Formats: sequence, structure tokens, C-alpha cells
Amino acid sequence: MKSFTSRIALATALSFALAAPVFAEQPGTTAAARQEPRADEPEEQRDVHDRGDILVSAEGLRELDFIAGQDVLEVAEIQRNFAGQLGELLIKVPGVSATSFAPGASRPILRGLDGERVRVLIDGIGTADVGNTSADHATTIDPLTVQRVEVLRGPGALLFGSQAIGGVVNVIDRRIPVAVPEETIHVDALFAADTVADLRSGGASLDAAVTENMVLHLDGSFRETGNLEIPGFQVTPGLRNELLAEAAEEEAEGEFEEAEEFREAAAQEGFIPNSDLQTWTVNGGVGFIFGESSFGASVGYFDTDYGVLKRPGSEHAHGEEEHGDDHDHDEDHDHDEDHDHDEDHDEDHDHEHGEEDVRIGLEQLRVDLRGDIALGDGLFSRLKLRGGYSDYTHTEFEGAEVGTVFDSETIEARAELVQRRGGIVGAQFKTRDFSAEGAEAFVAPNETTQFALFTVQEIDLGGFQVEAAGRYERVDTESEPLGVERDFNLFSGALSAVAETPGGVRAGITGSRSQRAPASEELFANGPHIATQAFEIGNVDLETETAWGVETFVRGDVGAISFGASLYFQAFDDFIYLSPTGEEEDDLPVFVFLQDDVDFFGFEADVALPLVERDGFALLTDLRASYVQADLDGPGELPRIPPVSLFGALEAQFDAFDLRGEVQWFGEQDEIAEFETATDSFAFVNLYLSWRPLENNRNVVVQLAGENLFDEEGRRHTSFTKDFVPLPGRNIRASVRMSF
Repeated sequence: MKSFTSRIALATALSFALAAPVFAEQPGTTAAARQEPRADEPEEQRDVHDRGDILVSAEGLRELDFIAGQDVLEVAEIQRNFAGQLGELLIKVPGVSATSFAPGASRPILRGLDGERVRVLIDGIGTADVGNTSADHATTIDPLTVQRVEVLRGPGALLFGSQAIGGVVNVIDRRIPVAVPEETIHVDALFAADTVADLRSGGASLDAAVTENMVLHLDGSFRETGNLEIPGFQVTPGLRNELLAEAAEEEAEGEFEEAEEFREAAAQEGFIPNSDLQTWTVNGGVGFIFGESSFGASVGYFDTDYGVLKRPGSEHAHGEEEHGDDHDHDEDHDHDEDHDHDEDHDEDHDHEHGEEDVRIGLEQLRVDLRGDIALGDGLFSRLKLRGGYSDYTHTEFEGAEVGTVFDSETIEARAELVQRRGGIVGAQFKTRDFSAEGAEAFVAPNETTQFALFTVQEIDLGGFQVEAAGRYERVDTESEPLGVERDFNLFSGALSAVAETPGGVRAGITGSRSQRAPASEELFANGPHIATQAFEIGNVDLETETAWGVETFVRGDVGAISFGASLYFQAFDDFIYLSPTGEEEDDLPVFVFLQDDVDFFGFEADVALPLVERDGFALLTDLRASYVQADLDGPGELPRIPPVSLFGALEAQFDAFDLRGEVQWFGEQDEIAEFETATDSFAFVNLYLSWRPLENNRNVVVQLAGENLFDEEGRRHTSFTKDFVPLPGRNIRASVRMSF
């Protein structure tokens, strides 16, 4: 890995190289003047960073209707749904689940798809971590400094890469200023503490207007927790019975120490050992605003240390070599939980018997560049540029010893020409150089390069719109040590017909075709993968994965009622997944990457409406539902498909106080793959009290939250580790959000 000094030097060079062409002043209004307020947002609550209700910077379009599933989390919901990992932050959004591997690692799952089929972005380009390759790898985003999160599900997500075949999560942060704040110095901050993990966290950002055209930005965050408290036993009844049976067997053979370890693992309750974490970030940026044009650059550093949770008893079942770490590529549909969770970390009592905890120490240096240039009165109104460089390393420690080291160096750039009337054309480039060294380095070093051209066009026929999107992508993947090189040409497109009523309700239908190239892990894997508790074998002959889809949607407002619903069907040709062979290697079951046809069907719906509205008081309700079903053409089922979920909230709003109650229910899931276990239904009840103490600043909010108030046990079916990592127990959290 490069030294920190050399990476800073590269970051500085890139910044100056790309900054030079856009430092010329442009005519017209300032960028600050272009910040349109949201219709439902009071003047005093507007954020100087807000870019309006526009998804993934597609500013040339009136609306992206072909992205039928759209949700936006603003700062108020981020405070209420406060979580350290992006997957847990979004768990209340219809159609979203989470990997929930450990408190330090949880990625979003969209419509039953994750890993290489869900793209996580920072302001339009990738996070450049390796979270998509393994469920135990954290995403390098701290929600403490996030301004807004956009969740895009449906065929329109194809615009943002072949890895978005399942959807996109786009995080908007504040690191590159896009407008001059009204105040000379603008500060945003969020602080929180809780009881379920002894959380202590805080994040703050500062924007300073140095001149009328230049804004400096600085932000940072810190988060520390202890072990996660849980209701009841750590392991499921089935796994507990297995551990006790193993204990009896060991005792019968005279192995009394091993028998005691199995019994201790079966009896572990109240908390999850080795589930603590520490994370800190720091980012600095600068923005230049000249008339209608702006340019900015930033440099950021992310550092986290968290426990990797091992399946209790796995060190005896498969030998102590399987320390856990990861390299698993979670490839969305890996097999299993029961077995997969291994990768990880035993309990505290392991220390007593010499078993070492496994932890991941992760760091990322990231450089970001952004340009938004006004082009005058021609065919194209704006040129939008985004670029990023990332140097990422994470080390998996077994006690004090280094186990496996993962390195990834990524460069990504994106350019969009915004048409004056209803359209965008653009290009995108990405290259990733990946390597791993150590006991878990079962994927050979490889390099992947992607280049894409894309367009979106919209024709307004007066109450009726036709929208079309297309993307061509070239993907080259090479592993020099293996002497293997694969090239893929991908063609994706979507076509929508949308009708709009005079009242603003929009309904439409979309047809789509999306393609994805096999990931390097799917091609080049060959070795024990402890996180999935499998010996995984890649297939260098895998073909392009293709999805054909149709989706209908309706959304809008009728009076004070806001609603949306989507019904979708997606048929995959040559869907890539792990399949058991029935053989064993290194005391692990052997799984190979195969391809087969798979059909996904599901729906999402939400409605929000006021029940009572009077002077100084309102009573509102918020209802949501989602469901997905996956049918594999071959024998068996796909693993880790989320069950049906329902959500209901009732909120009373006063001048200075809000009181909100929520119930979220997850159904049972017994349609399971081989080696996978079923999960029971459960419901969490939450209560939130928010207080705005300052009449002249509604952006100062003190909140007291009670989550899982009845201390119910819940196990996320989409988690590799659900058999031994239950969701948090009862939690009381206090937080303060400020903006001034």
C-alpha cells in the first residue's frame, strides 16, 4: 500500500489538474441562487447543500419515471433511523433489506439483490471499497456526515453501471461545497449516545465563505461502541442443540476442555462478544462558484476497526485454520447462512482458552472532484463532471497477528451533458486494481476496467411522456497470475410510457433489459471462504447475466395524501449463483459458481396521510409494505431472500414537539436453499420524541428514541450470520442535531 504522504501528493496533483479548465468565470446567476427550495420545506430548514428533489444528478429530466422505486432520506430521517452502517440506516425503506453481518458491516439489499448487483455511490460515483465482494466488509460511509440518501430501485438504475442491475443507493454528503452559504460560517452537527451498545458518537461539518466565489469545507466524525446487547441467547435453538450435542460427543471422548467450550458457546446470552467497533473520518474540501458554474475538490480519510463474528463451534468443526475473515463475496445469493457465517469471531470466552478474536482494520484515502459548467444557449445547457480516486486497504487480524490483507486502488470518472430539453448523454470510466495476500486470499490478483456510454431522453406530449434510456458498457477483467482475460460487451435499455393527471398523479409502465458482467470473484475464486463457510470455486467461462423486466407504478398526491406503489417482474437469464457440489475440501463443503434462469416478482407500496390538522397540531400516519419472491429454474431455492415486511407509524406534531410511534413487522421465511435455515416472524416497536427548543431555528432538534421497546428477538433472514447474530435488543438513544 502506498504511504499516506504519496497518496496525498497524488490527490493534490489530480485536484489541480482537473481544476484548471473550469476556473473561468461564467455569466449568469450564482449557484446559490439556483438552489430551489423543496415544496414541503420551511424556509428556516433549507440546507445550503440541498440540490433539490433530483435523483442521482439527472438534472436534465423533469422526473426519472423509469426509476419507479424512488425514496429519499433527509436529515430528519437520518437522525431518527440513526445507524452506523448504511444497510441498517435504510431498513425501513420499502424494498430494502440489509446484510446485517455484524454491527460493523451491513450493506443494503434491494429487491432481494445485493453484492455485485447493487451499486452504492457517493454523489454519483462508487464508494470504491470492497463491501460488494463480501458480507463482512464494511462500506466506507459514515451516516454521521451524510446530508441525504437516495434509494433507486428498478430498471432506470442501469444508467449508473452494470453493477446496478438490482438498484442504486446514492449518498449525498457535504464534502464538496456547491453553493455559498448565507452565513459566513455554516455548521451542521449530529451527536448521539445509546444504551444497547454503549454508543458514543459525533459528527460535524463546517462551511466557510472565504470570498464571494470560494467556500472551504471541513468535516469529521467519531463513533465508538461496546459489545451489542441482545435479548436472550446469542445462537438459535437449532444451533444451540448442535453445540450441546458436540459437547456431549467431546466429553464422551475425554475432551473435557473442548466440551466446556461448546457448552459456553451454547449458553452465551445477553450480548454478542467481539461486536464492538471504532470508526473515525475526516474530510476537507473546497468549492469555487462562478456565476452558474461551480467546481470543487475534496480529500477524505476513513478508518474503522470492528469485530468479525465467528460461528460458535466452527473452529472445532473445521479446524482452527478458519479464522475468520472474509474475503467472501457475498455475491448476492450465496448459499447460506447456517454455514456461512463463519467468518468471524468467537465469543469472549475464547480468550480463556487461547482462541483469538478476529478483527478488521480498514482504511481508505479518497479524492473527489466535481464540476458543473454552464454552456450557454446551445443544445446542451450544462456539463457535469465527477471524478474520484481511492486507495483502500483492510487487514484482517487474528488477535495481534496479521491474517489477510486486501488492497484495492480505484479510479472512476463520469461526465454528463445535460440537454436544454429533456435529456442527458454521458460517459463513464472505472478501473480497479485488486489484490489480497494471506490465508484467506483465495481470489487471485486481478484488474477490471469499465467504459460506458449512456443516454436518457424524455418527450413530453402534454399530460403524457415517453422516456427512453440506453447504456453500452465494455468490461475487461484480467488476472495476470492465472493468465486469464475476459472481455464483455453489455447493452442495457429501458422504455417508459407515463400518464399524468391534472392533479399531478403519475402512472406508467416500463420495460427494460439490463446486463451485468461476471465479477472477478465469480470468475477467479478458488479456495476456502470462511465467511460463507464454503470452499468456493469460480468459473472463468461464466457468461453475461441478462435481466428482462417489466414494471408498473403509480405515485403522486391527492389532496394531503401522498402515495406510491410499484409492481415488478424481472426474469434473469444466466443468473450467477453458488451451488453445492456435495463434495468437501479443507473440511468445508465445496460450492461452485453456476448460471441458471431466475425470476423475481414483487411489489412496494407506501402511503402517508394526515388524520387530523388543526392550528398548532397535526396527526399523521405512514404505512409501507414490500414483498419479493425469487424462483430458480433449477432445483432448490435461492438463499437469503427477504420475507414480506409491513411498517406503520403514527405521528403527532406540535409546534415544538413531535411524538412518533412505529411498528415494523417481518414475516417468516421458510422457502430456503440447501444449508440455509428458516427464520421466524418478529416485530419491533419504536417510539421517538423530538423537541425543537429554538423558535428561530427549527434545525436544532433534540431527540429521545426507544427502539425495540419490548426487547423482541429478531433475526434478519438476509444475513449470513443470522443463526448467531440476532438484531439489537431494547435500546434507548439520545441525539442532538444542529444546523446554523
